[in-house]
Amino acid sequence: MVFLPLFISKSMKILPFVLIFFVALLAQFYTSLRIWQYIPLTNIGKSVATLFYNVGFVCMLLFCLLTFKEQLIGFRFSQFVYEWGTSALFVLLYLTLLFGLIDLLRLAHIVPTSFCRDSWLGTGVVSAVMLGVFFYANWNYHQKVKVELDLPTGKDSVRKPVRLLMASDLHLGYHNRRSEFAKWVDMINQEQPDAVLLAGDVVDFSVVPLLDEKTAEEFSRIKAPVFVCYGNHECIKGQKKAKAFFDAAGVTLLCDSVAELPDLGIKIIGRNDFTFRRIRQPLSELVEPNDSLYTIVLDHQPFHLEEAEESGADFQFSGHTHNGQMWPVNLVIDAMYEKGYGFHQRGNTRYYVTSGLGIWGAKFRLASQSEYVVATVGRK
Repeated sequence: MVFLPLFISKSMKILPFVLIFFVALLAQFYTSLRIWQYIPLTNIGKSVATLFYNVGFVCMLLFCLLTFKEQLIGFRFSQFVYEWGTSALFVLLYLTLLFGLIDLLRLAHIVPTSFCRDSWLGTGVVSAVMLGVFFYANWNYHQKVKVELDLPTGKDSVRKPVRLLMASDLHLGYHNRRSEFAKWVDMINQEQPDAVLLAGDVVDFSVVPLLDEKTAEEFSRIKAPVFVCYGNHECIKGQKKAKAFFDAAGVTLLCDSVAELPDLGIKIIGRNDFTFRRIRQPLSELVEPNDSLYTIVLDHQPFHLEEAEESGADFQFSGHTHNGQMWPVNLVIDAMYEKGYGFHQRGNTRYYVTSGLGIWGAKFRLASQSEYVVATVGRK
C-alpha cells in the first residue's frame, strides 16, 4: 500500500503519452488504409507505397527511443531518424485531416466514391495538396522575421536607448546544425545589440550533436554579452549537460538568478524552467520592489503571467509555444495560455511571447513565423 500513491502518480504522468500513442496508431492505420484504397496500382504496388509510408511511423517510434537512448542508434542514423520521424508526424496530422475532410464530403455526396477508389485523380489531388502545404511550410520556416518592439520607461537608470536582441527556441541539435546557427549569428551581429537574451530551448534536447560540431565556438562570434535561461528541452537530458555546454559557449546562464548591467541601466532575471516549478524560486524573491534598474524577466514558458506584474517587473520575454508551429495547433495554444503569442500588457508590466527563431522537429511552419525580437528600451 505504501507504493500505491507513487504508482498512481507515475501512471498519471505516463497515461497522456499512452493515449497519444494509440491515437497516432489509429490515425496511421486510417491513413494507410486510405492510401491503399486511393492508389490505382496492383496489390504489389499498393503494398510498396503503403510500406514506404509506414517507415515514417517506425522512425517516429525510433525518435522516441532517440530522445532517451540515442547511443543505441548512432549519430548519423539519429539525424536520419529525427528528420524523417518528426516530418512523418506532421504528414500524419495533415493526411488525417485531408482524408477526413474528403470522407465527410463523400458522405455528403459532394465527392463521388470513385474519387477515393483506385483513382489517379484522387491520388493526384491528395499528393498535390500535401506537397503544396509542406513546400510552403518549409519555405515559410526559413523566412526569419524581425519583430521590432519599443519599451518606454521612466526609470532614470536608462540614460540612453538600449538595444536588445531577444530570441527563443533555437533548438540547436540534430536538425539545426552549426552551419545554420552561423547564419543566425551573422544576423544577430548585423543588429548591433547591446545584449542578447535567449529565453530557453537553445539546446534541442541533446548536446551530442553540438559537441560533435563544436557549436559552442559559434557563440564566441556574437559581439555582445549573451544571457540565457533554461527551457524545458534543456531538462530532457539533464540540466547539468546543458550547463556544461553553456559554460563552454561563454554565455551567462541565469537559473533563478540575476545579472545587473548598470552601464545599460537594466537588470536581467532568468528563471528556472516551469518543468521544475516545485523547486524554482518565486519571482517575488528575485525582483526588488521599486528597483531603479529596468527589470527584464526571462521565463521560457508563459505560465502565470500575473507573477511578473505582481512582483513589479518591467518586462517579461517568453517562448515555448512556437505559436502552435502548424495549424490548427495554434488554436490549441490560444486556448491554453493567457497569451500564447505576441505582445501583451498587464498593468505596468509588458510581455512578449515569441514563436521562436528555430523549430522543434521538422522544419515546417504554417500559421506561425520564425522570428527574433529587437527591442529598444528608452526613456519616455
